[in-house]
Amino acid sequence: MSRKPYPTDISDTEWDLIKSMIPAERKHKRGKKREIEMREVVNAIFYILRAGCSWRMMPHDLPAWQTVYSYFQRWQRKGIWQKIHSVLRAQLRQLEGRDVEPSAGIIDSQTVKTTEKGGVKGYDAGKKINGRKRHILVDTMGLILMVVVHTASIQDRDGAKLVLDKIQYSFPKLHLIWADAGYAGKLVDWVRYFIGCAIEIVKRSDDTSGFKVLPRRWVVERTLAWLGRYRRLSKDYEYHPQTSETMIYAAMTHLMLRRLARNHSRSTA
Repeated sequence: MSRKPYPTDISDTEWDLIKSMIPAERKHKRGKKREIEMREVVNAIFYILRAGCSWRMMPHDLPAWQTVYSYFQRWQRKGIWQKIHSVLRAQLRQLEGRDVEPSAGIIDSQTVKTTEKGGVKGYDAGKKINGRKRHILVDTMGLILMVVVHTASIQDRDGAKLVLDKIQYSFPKLHLIWADAGYAGKLVDWVRYFIGCAIEIVKRSDDTSGFKVLPRRWVVERTLAWLGRYRRLSKDYEYHPQTSETMIYAAMTHLMLRRLARNHSRSTA
């Protein structure tokens, strides 16, 4: 790499963690090898995420935006980001001495505004925001297990079903989920019957005034704060909700890579 590095560039250690999961370069029809480096494509995607700029505003010393966007879409269709994300999450859990498969999780949603880009959106009457909801389920470390982006007009109890319906075969050991009072009611019975998990509602005490950190719920709120470091996620700029979900998985991948690399540096020091 001859250019000056950006703060979002991945290190040699970070690249070693994921390069085997990045699809090999495709050759042109006449067998000419593509000159672009896959590591630079990954660097460009992380730059877009953290800087919050549009694809067309990609810096000139990174690969052409059309090329990077094409790879991003291709990897999204193949589920590459979810695959990398799952592998890194498992590695982090093992480093913490935990089972690869989580047994408990925390669920919450975040409503964000959309732009003139279009796509599905709705009005969240509670937050008074016209846009979409990011519904995430995290483990007790705050690492994302599942994310679903949907219109903001869907209530949390119904949105949670979209998330939890996807986990029953992906995380068979999951048996307990913490949630706030917005998920109380019929959802508790639905999850017990259809998913085989228990939902425990963590309520705020009526005697509490001002800000107070609530048990378990702060974990998922911290994860949402982590995602807030990536300016591309300050709003939902994507046309398709599935693209928004991929952006979130990519942002968490970047975060987990940094954490794994720091641990590697300490272990080799």
